[in-house]
Amino acid sequence: MRVSRDQVAKNRAAILRAAGRLFRERGCDAVSVAEVMKAAGLTHGGFYGHFRNKDDLVAQALAAAFEELGPGPADPAESAALYLSDSHRADVAGGCPIAALASEAARLPGPARAEMTRAMRGRIERMAQTAPGADEQARRQAAAAQWASMVGALVLARLSDDPALSDEILEAARARFGPAGPAPQGVPAKAR
Repeated sequence: MRVSRDQVAKNRAAILRAAGRLFRERGCDAVSVAEVMKAAGLTHGGFYGHFRNKDDLVAQALAAAFEELGPGPADPAESAALYLSDSHRADVAGGCPIAALASEAARLPGPARAEMTRAMRGRIERMAQTAPGADEQARRQAAAAQWASMVGALVLARLSDDPALSDEILEAARARFGPAGPAPQGVPAKAR
């Protein structure tokens, strides 16, 4: 029985969502294609109708995850408040792929690393629009430093098994970028 184009698109989107969540939650190497397909509610046999191989899936799942998260706010304090929120720290599977996969990103295949680089570049460019600095180069440098600080703080807060230390790291990093009020409690839709 033939599947409609609409259903093919829905199946592909389901695979990308499932893969993106599983890869962020457990790491790319720890997740099999069969697990992704099962999580998407599809059979393993349909995988190759959508992707060349697992490396292709990883790259496309990252691209879809970044697209879903959007560019994030340009305002430094607002960006830090969302990115460094308690809910983003807790939502590894639904949060920023860069923070979730930072430790293995350097070993990802070329297309996946290219997606990570594209997303980092876009985030820095977005943040540079409102970053402090006398000229474009200074604003870009400030944005790159903020982005690196935010990702690093989130990674460290997630790896700590001491809740007080984890909170301290997030609070210190948020404070560095100005007052934006308390950290949001809802799951950040645009945390990346």
